[in-house]
Amino acid sequence: MNTRRGASASLRSIPSPFAVATAMTAPSRPDRIEDPLITGLQWARTAVGFVATAWLLLAFPLAEGREKVVLGKLEDLLIGGGLTLTVGFVAVTAFIVAARAPLGRRYAARLLGPLCSLSAIALGAGVSYVMVKMLKGEIISTADIGYHGILIGLLVMVLFFVGAVVCALVLVFALLCTIVALVYGVNSCFRLGDVHELLPALISPMLVWSLFGLGLFDGPDVAAPPLVLYTFLLGGPLSVTALSVWEVRRLRARWGVTLRGALGR
Repeated sequence: MNTRRGASASLRSIPSPFAVATAMTAPSRPDRIEDPLITGLQWARTAVGFVATAWLLLAFPLAEGREKVVLGKLEDLLIGGGLTLTVGFVAVTAFIVAARAPLGRRYAARLLGPLCSLSAIALGAGVSYVMVKMLKGEIISTADIGYHGILIGLLVMVLFFVGAVVCALVLVFALLCTIVALVYGVNSCFRLGDVHELLPALISPMLVWSLFGLGLFDGPDVAAPPLVLYTFLLGGPLSVTALSVWEVRRLRARWGVTLRGALGR
C-alpha cells in the first residue's frame, strides 16, 4: 500500500512539460511592470496569427507536395531563427551599449532570461531530434549488437523494447515542451521584457519585418489568390507594428516608461 502511494507521489512530483516550458520562457523578473491589457493583446495577437496560418493551410490546396512544404517550413524556421537571433542580438547589444552606467551593466545581467528562453527551444528541438533517430534505429539497433545466443537475444529485445518506450515518452515530453516554449517565446519576444519593458515593443517590429522580407523571396506554400497571400504576408508585420506603437505609448502614458529614461539620458 505504501509502495503504491510512494510511486503515485513520485509520478505527481514529475513536472509537466507545460510547467517546465512556462518556467523557462515566460517573463519572470520580479520588479517588471505587468500591464494586463498589454499582455492580453499580445496573447490575442499570437492566437490570431496561429489561427490565420491554420486557416490558410486548410482553406487552399498546397502549392507543392506535403513533404516539400514541411521541409520548406523547417528550412524557413532555421533561416528565420538565425535571422531573428542576429537582429535581436544587434538590437539588444545596441540598447545595452547606449545605456549609461550603471544601467548597461544591469541590463546585461538580465540577459539570463532571454538566453534561458532560447535554450529551452533549442534543447527541446535537439532532444526531439535525437529521440526520433533513436526510435528509427539510426543511432543504435539490434543489428549493431549481433547474435550472442538465445538468452542474450531475448534480453537485448527486452532492453530495446523498454528503451523504445522511454524514448517515446521523452519524445512526447520534449515536443510538448518545444511547442509551448515556442508559443511563449514568440508571444513574449523571447523574454526580452526581463531586460527592459520597452524592448519587446521596440524589437518585435524589426523581427517581423525581417521575416517578411525573407518570405518575399520564398514561394507561396498554398495556391491562394495574390490578394489573400499579400494580405496574409502584410497582416502580421502591420499588426505587430501597430500594437508595438500603442504599447510604447501606453507604457509612457500609464507607467512613465520612456526610451530616454531607459537609457538614463
